[in-house]
Amino acid sequence: MKFQIALVASLLPAAVFAAGTGTPTQTQTSQDCTGSQIYDAETKTCVDSRDSRLDDADRIEGARELASFGRAEDALRVLATLNDATTADALTTRGYATRKAGDFDAGVALYHAALALDPDHWQARSYLGQGLLERGDRAAAQAQLTLIRAGGARGTWPEVSLVRALGGNATY
Repeated sequence: MKFQIALVASLLPAAVFAAGTGTPTQTQTSQDCTGSQIYDAETKTCVDSRDSRLDDADRIEGARELASFGRAEDALRVLATLNDATTADALTTRGYATRKAGDFDAGVALYHAALALDPDHWQARSYLGQGLLERGDRAAAQAQLTLIRAGGARGTWPEVSLVRALGGNATY
């Protein structure tokens, strides 16, 4: 099974692993920046997440990285600076950071809010499944995987990461 996952992942186009949908990568944001700062590649400096040079996509991706690398509270501070915190992407990332900060129920509620806006938000389904799996509810996690696959998202990062989690590997 692990070989099959690795094979599928190696055959997928790079676009599938675009920002927010692939394995979280540690960058200067989580390595060098402090608090709610995000690394700005243009200026090659860490900037406050409220900085006007950053857009919501930059903030969401920075928050996702921070939450993925043990800085969920900083991620939540970054997400508090979003111009529009009501998008499915914003709610999904807030749910992820909230779950990683230790509030499982609030995180799940945010995933459900994202899915109410976009039932095909595969990252929200994947994070929901991974959280359910962490709580020991394998059947519910598998149900999320089934929905991801039934919706046509086979081979996407959300599907691959949930399969990995169900196989006993790290969750994101």
